[in-house]
Amino acid sequence: MVENKLTLNYLVKNISVVIGLVLIWRGIWYVLDATDKLIFGGSHAWTALGGIIIGLLILYLPDKDLKEIEKL
Repeated sequence: MVENKLTLNYLVKNISVVIGLVLIWRGIWYVLDATDKLIFGGSHAWTALGGIIIGLLILYLPDKDLKEIEKL
């Protein structure tokens, strides 16, 4: 019984983390879409390129390599 409760708690915790991350991602996506419409006339090119550059910097700066990309 205790093992089932631990498994259920583990499952609920992990699902809530995934849902939280997806909701954050969705919010960021809509903010960038609104930015595209307001500033760039609906073109997604600038925020896409900016996102790629910022993402690469976030992955590179802590340990000065891009080995995290290999995990994909």
